[in-house]
Amino acid sequence: MLLIYSNPESWAGLTAEQREGLARSHEELTRELTEQGMLVSAAGLADPITSRTVLVRGDTRTTTDGPYAEAKEHLAGFYLVECDTIDEAIEYAARMPDAKYVAVEVRPVMDSSGLEM
Repeated sequence: MLLIYSNPESWAGLTAEQREGLARSHEELTRELTEQGMLVSAAGLADPITSRTVLVRGDTRTTTDGPYAEAKEHLAGFYLVECDTIDEAIEYAARMPDAKYVAVEVRPVMDSSGLEM
């Protein structure tokens, strides 16, 4: 999974041309991954202000507005791709325009096919 991170300051610092370039780059990468049959799913995430964090301690549930972590960066979106190696996934992550501004994390997805449900 290619996890795209952002923060309000880096986004606010982009020009309209840079934002359009980001969108074009994502469209091109999405098209390429789709054509190669590697794209499983991809999506941007809503602004962190719309999120809720849920904690359960004992019998008590607590819900708070916003993300749990007190950090400037937030998860902004993801690509789920099927790659043969972690190095291949890293190559695609490095091509994401977001890697130039904040970060793109590469994290393998666990195989849960053997778990009983």
